[in-house]
Amino acid sequence: MTSEYKTEQPERSEIDALTGPAVVEFGTNWCGICKAAQPNITEAFAQFPNVRRIKVEDGSGRPLGRSFNVRLWPTLVFMRDGKEVAKLVRPEDSKSIADALALIDRPA
Repeated sequence: MTSEYKTEQPERSEIDALTGPAVVEFGTNWCGICKAAQPNITEAFAQFPNVRRIKVEDGSGRPLGRSFNVRLWPTLVFMRDGKEVAKLVRPEDSKSIADALALIDRPA
């Protein structure tokens, strides 16, 4: 699992074309709240090894985050087959993340 938010951003069409369960996580590498959330996010993802995690650096002028209406970091967008199923903004515990992961990591 990658620990850094990637500055290179996929196009929204690439995200919409994903198959299976995936989470797009928006934040920045310098964000204290993002750093503090990582242990809970990592703990939840450990229970769902089949879910793809895409960490994307967000900020002003970043179209991918705007297309998901991201306003605060970290924001996790839970997707199944390119469709948004759930969104968590600044999650504070691993259970809420695991609950959202369970919504997308199920048989088709």
